[in-house]
Amino acid sequence: MPTRDTPWPDGTPCWVDVGTPDMDGAKAFYSALFGWEYVGGDAEFGGYSSAQLDGRMVAGLGPQQDPDDPTRWTTYFAASDAAAGAERIRAAGGRVLVEPMEVGPMGTMVIALDPQGNPFGLWQAGMHTGYQIHNEPGALAWNEAMVDDTSGAKQFYTAVFGFGFDQLGAEDGAGTDYATFSTGGNPLGGLAASDPSMPTGWLTCFAVGATDDTVALVEAKGGKVVTPPEDTPFGRFAVVEDPWGASFEVLQDTTSG
Repeated sequence: MPTRDTPWPDGTPCWVDVGTPDMDGAKAFYSALFGWEYVGGDAEFGGYSSAQLDGRMVAGLGPQQDPDDPTRWTTYFAASDAAAGAERIRAAGGRVLVEPMEVGPMGTMVIALDPQGNPFGLWQAGMHTGYQIHNEPGALAWNEAMVDDTSGAKQFYTAVFGFGFDQLGAEDGAGTDYATFSTGGNPLGGLAASDPSMPTGWLTCFAVGATDDTVALVEAKGGKVVTPPEDTPFGRFAVVEDPWGASFEVLQDTTSG
């Protein structure tokens, strides 16, 4: 079981959360899908709750702050200095929506838009170091951005996080114009050209034990299918929406065994 209890290296996608207009409904939906249990929800933190698997943090759910803002999953990148990260975002042509804000003893948050208008966050760890379990059913497996201008996006995220990109080809089964990004080690996520069949912006991908069963459960619980299950070189994959319109991906590892 891949776990981590210390802050993630700078530039690593380290946390994901969703703002929802129906906290009770969303908790029930994601518990049915992933077996999540919840802690938090205190008024001091705006009703924000953290989802857990086996007592380890995996994701966050909070009340939707702006009813005009689409419901979405947000990807946060680790930053040892959130204020310096916010300055790099501005210098590279992005826009900071929420200036570095201390969330009690948990850490410091930034919310920003890249130059193409795609939201993302920074997280400077305090007591909360980010997700503590990954690449297990019900936990985060991958983060990827679908963007209109891949060249511009690469330039921006390299300036902010120091990413290097590894372009994949058709022979890798990654589709058109797909690249993984890293800070010199293992790939941390992906970046691809927008596809009319896919949502745009940063997407959160959760590992599941059986993609087809998960997709069927999404529909049974009031969500919908965006991209039906399909086999890829990376596993069996699908894109779905929760009942409030937040898109996410699910991936079953079929590459081993």
